[in-house]
Amino acid sequence: MPPTGPRPLRADAQRNRDRLLDAAAHAFSKAGGAEVTLDAIAKDAGVGIGTLYRHFPTREALVEATYRKELARLCDATSELLASLPPDEALRTWMDRFVDYMTAKRGMADALRAVIASGGNPFAESKARLTEAVTTLTRAGAAVGRIRPDVDAADVVASLGGVSLMAAEPTQREQAGRILDLLMDGLRYGARGTAGESGP
Repeated sequence: MPPTGPRPLRADAQRNRDRLLDAAAHAFSKAGGAEVTLDAIAKDAGVGIGTLYRHFPTREALVEATYRKELARLCDATSELLASLPPDEALRTWMDRFVDYMTAKRGMADALRAVIASGGNPFAESKARLTEAVTTLTRAGAAVGRIRPDVDAADVVASLGGVSLMAAEPTQREQAGRILDLLMDGLRYGARGTAGESGP
């Protein structure tokens, strides 16, 4: 049988697509980003508008692809973090990235609403992917006694969503970081090999 599915992009075409998505993520995340023109995004990416339309025939297609790439970038970071940091520190670093991701998503809110209005569902896989990422990190931490073993990843994702709601303004980001530290203290409490197991 002949192969099915989309053909892989040539290397130069893939680079153009990646540059467009990076430029779009930057543009949509800024205040008023929903009104940014596709011409401006193409110019920022260093490509022509025709190249943009070859990859993304509609504005909604570009918005949805941008959102999905940012989600994948966040979730795929778990392997890199676990390879370079102890599991609890990897989780804490990932939490910071989550808050930054959620802040960017709010910046894209108007653009994402347009996608939904046109029949798309950019959030279809978000919760499952985020929960899977947190599960990977917390299980790694529990395996070496740095995270308590009874952590529910969905609870962590919900907690991070709450923290991210207060981090929209730069002046609130520092406080959000302190709250993340408190959340990490709770995730470590009672784990073997931490001070929590010998506490009162």
